[in-house]
Amino acid sequence: MQENDLEKKFNKRERYKARLKPYDYFIKEFDTIDFESLGEGDRYYLQDFGIFNTDFLEDEFTIRVRVAGGRISTKQFNFLADIVNEYDLTLVVTARAGFQLHDVQADDVHELFKLLNDNELITWQSFGDNIRNIVTDVYDGVNQYAKIEVYSLIEQMQNYIIKNPKYVGMLPRRVSIGISGNSANVNSFFANDIYFALAKKNNIYGFNVYMGGKNTEIAQDADIFLLYEEVFDFFTAFVETFYTHGSRFSRSKTRLFYMIEELGLDKLKELMEDVYGKKFNRAGELQLLHGEFNEFEVLNNNKYAFCYQTDFARLSPKEIRKISDYANKHNAEVRLGIDQNIYIIGIDEKVAPFASPVLSSTIVACAGNLCPYAVWSIKDESAEYLPLEKIYKHKIKVGFSGCAKGCGRHRHTDIGLIGLKTNNFGDTDGGARVFIGAEHDSGESVARQLFSMVPFVHLKETITLIVGLFEKSKCKNFQLYAHHILNKYSEDFLSLWHLYNLKNKTSLTLPKQDNALTCKEEEKLLFESFADVALVEDDFKKTVSALAKELWTVAGKDPHYKPPIKRVNVR
Repeated sequence: MQENDLEKKFNKRERYKARLKPYDYFIKEFDTIDFESLGEGDRYYLQDFGIFNTDFLEDEFTIRVRVAGGRISTKQFNFLADIVNEYDLTLVVTARAGFQLHDVQADDVHELFKLLNDNELITWQSFGDNIRNIVTDVYDGVNQYAKIEVYSLIEQMQNYIIKNPKYVGMLPRRVSIGISGNSANVNSFFANDIYFALAKKNNIYGFNVYMGGKNTEIAQDADIFLLYEEVFDFFTAFVETFYTHGSRFSRSKTRLFYMIEELGLDKLKELMEDVYGKKFNRAGELQLLHGEFNEFEVLNNNKYAFCYQTDFARLSPKEIRKISDYANKHNAEVRLGIDQNIYIIGIDEKVAPFASPVLSSTIVACAGNLCPYAVWSIKDESAEYLPLEKIYKHKIKVGFSGCAKGCGRHRHTDIGLIGLKTNNFGDTDGGARVFIGAEHDSGESVARQLFSMVPFVHLKETITLIVGLFEKSKCKNFQLYAHHILNKYSEDFLSLWHLYNLKNKTSLTLPKQDNALTCKEEEKLLFESFADVALVEDDFKKTVSALAKELWTVAGKDPHYKPPIKRVNVR
């Protein structure tokens, strides 16, 4: 196939890259670009340098800052506070342990870009088709679970790709990478395209490699074990292989997940070994435990870490300065977690230096209405929809995504929510799709869908029931509840079980099962447990739809609603 014919088959973004590489665009165009008059191509290119804008919000921009491994100096942190204050911006901590600056005006983009990067707050390749901010556990190298400190590796990997003309914006799609030398982590890393997980082989610590994760999928075991000194060469081999062989056609099929789906892991490994220069070693024994983390964590040097719970990822200049001043005074370190909280590492006493604004330590939320794609104001409304005290008490992981892009990692949490618009329930303001039961620590499974849509007005009652049933199960944590109870039942049965509890104002618990139940066994259990069960055409899915409509439709407002025709089944 001729080169011009091949280019025609590329997706639109690839056609822009073929005409002008993002690095060359930056050299030739960036200093003179008019941010009040951007074309489609400009918007594509600018993402590679951390600048985001849409054609329906032409005068407002977002700038993203990557923070390698979540480690930031107090000097840089204070500088951010100055920037936010001077330019009247909104700052949020991202789910990749970086920052986003929102409400940037077109006239200020050039100046802010220069100020940030000149002060080593790197914006390059934080959006776009790049290696995104490389993340690790916030307790890397400092607590009882830390076996290998990986921050130097993260710096080495970041330095390799930042401002490398060959790779800037030139990968087929974004790549997320997580690496942790800890045996228990604050959050799971199995949503990453590549996850280097702590493992042991021949009594030596190293890393097992997992590949192909994304917001809706668990990364797969690649059956590869790497020693510390082998990780960087593996990384460079992967980058070159993905750059060379990744698909550049249908935009929806360009993630690493689809490359693995098309080629298979064995073929991908073979291609990488050609670059790596030798065969990969087979996987070792994974060293992952479930860890319980509190407001304070005891460190290896008998000092403490303090978790400052942000206001669902938002930080004000006043908060930043307060944290920085305290860290400076106590010779402590500031780190960002992928849970969107701020950690002060190395304080002398187990005493909170200041109160957190909300109980958000186990909740990850996307940018919400700060992003043009989100359909709800997550950061303002989370407390309204969640029983925060119970979630905090039981350390239940919750993921909020404002749209289907899934930036809140809602499928990699105990309870996941994704905001949607609908008129299925009448005159409502939208609602949330609800997921439960990911076995995320071990990378066993993503969360499954409980409800396709719960109107916002019924959401807190629904989440409260989910948490209440977990409490009554007496399971030690929500993942054990998912493993021993939730994931033994079908999705539709779980939906009906929760719906009938909501309808009857009850909280009947699900029996623990050794094995998954058959459809007939589930049906029998349902009829034995609730007196008013009525199946629509003997079909669980149709019954879920009808019962949800019955419970949640705003009377007289839904033009599509018709009372269900039910057939009562007597068992």
